[in-house]
Amino acid sequence: MNWNLKQPEPLTHEANAEREWNESYYFVFYDKKLNLGGMTRLGFKPNKQEGTAFLILFLPDGSAALLTSAEKITDESRKADLRAGATAHKRLTSGSWNYRVEGNMVVAKDPENLPQTRLHPELIDKIANVTMDLSLVPINGVYEYSENMTPESRELGRKSGDAHWEQIGKVEGKIELGNEAFCIHDTIGQRDHTHGVRDWTGIGNWLYYVVWFSEDLCINPAAIVSEDGRISSGGFMFENGKNIPIKTIRVISQEYRGDIYPVRSKIEITDALNRSHILEGKPRSTVPMPFTDDQGKLSILTQAFGDFVLDGQPGGYGSFENLRKMK
Repeated sequence: MNWNLKQPEPLTHEANAEREWNESYYFVFYDKKLNLGGMTRLGFKPNKQEGTAFLILFLPDGSAALLTSAEKITDESRKADLRAGATAHKRLTSGSWNYRVEGNMVVAKDPENLPQTRLHPELIDKIANVTMDLSLVPINGVYEYSENMTPESRELGRKSGDAHWEQIGKVEGKIELGNEAFCIHDTIGQRDHTHGVRDWTGIGNWLYYVVWFSEDLCINPAAIVSEDGRISSGGFMFENGKNIPIKTIRVISQEYRGDIYPVRSKIEITDALNRSHILEGKPRSTVPMPFTDDQGKLSILTQAFGDFVLDGQPGGYGSFENLRKMK
């Protein structure tokens, strides 16, 4: 199996007939020097002519900012330009990526309040204009989840997509928010690209961590836990210049506050070299993003950054994402 794919993946794919077929692009970064992190997602559902985007920034003072947009997007326009509203993800001929977002962000002192600000404007601390212009220069070959997953894991994970590419890189650029300017330099980030059905309320629970220790050690476990306890395992380790697939993930413990907000996590990971690893994580501030389907079923996707320990080695940091299916 080619664990260290060098060529870029196809940028867009043809949709099948399923209404919830989705193609999405995600980028996450965290600057330890500035204590500033963010994630942006651009998603398209061609069969619904839907394009959506969000940007979340976790700010140095502990507050968080949110920008969301949605618009009608034709299949032809989404293939021509990866853009929804003023959010654009662009792959350059060099293989690097550019991420540009412009618009107004809602800022809340308590990140957990961000999704409620639309109905409860009294929770808004301020509204600030944002201009984000960041580049991601890859440091590893593109890694695709599904070709290294077991058939059972692929089938269990089908409602989260058919193919899933990941790539780590160094981030440079600038973010201007209101009257503040943040210059991002020599920062680690990661992108992903997924296509297939994305059923937020029918998928079960998932965890997705993007963890960086250094340019020589990163780990990206992803697991979907079905209602009967079966686990779809995916992801990879990037170690000393090589992508190493994750074979299996076992959830040792996960703790939540109010059955929504993650408190801590401990998982066991077995990689393709048959090595066993213990990854422990603890999130910081969390932004909960609710998804409701046509039948009223609710799932909550929590976006956060956290601190991680791998096999007793501290110093890991990165995104701490959970999806919880509400009963």
